Amino acid sequence: MDKKSGLFANYKECTFCHRVLPKNYPDDCCPSCLEAQLFSHVKEFIRNSDVNEYQVAEHFGIPIRQVKNWIKDGRIEYTDKVATGVISGVYCQNCGAPISFGSLCPKCTKQKNNNVHGYNPQSINEVSRMRFLDNDNKKQ
Repeated sequence: MDKKSGLFANYKECTFCHRVLPKNYPDDCCPSCLEAQLFSHVKEFIRNSDVNEYQVAEHFGIPIRQVKNWIKDGRIEYTDKVATGVISGVYCQNCGAPISFGSLCPKCTKQKNNNVHGYNPQSINEVSRMRFLDNDNKKQ
């Protein structure tokens, strides 16, 4: 069946990922691809200029919360020159130290990673075997 006729007549495709979109959808890209494009432009803008999150939000017309979420997710990081000022307002969730990206400072991240416990399988023996809970199988 041809995509332009029949079942797919009321739909169009995203130009990047080819996801099916409603015919009346205002853009040629799906929301995921639009965000990926926006983030790419934001990243390039930050690389080319010393700006803070407020300037980024204003330049692209996006909410400041979205930029701060990218910082907390570790997708955007300030350069040392910008991070030394009280610009970002992003602080470590554990100790409150100012940070330039993510949600933990390097010290707390290192401490968290050192406290991670791995899987420790116990040896299989008579004590650790599976048991039944009913009374019929009790050993007398």
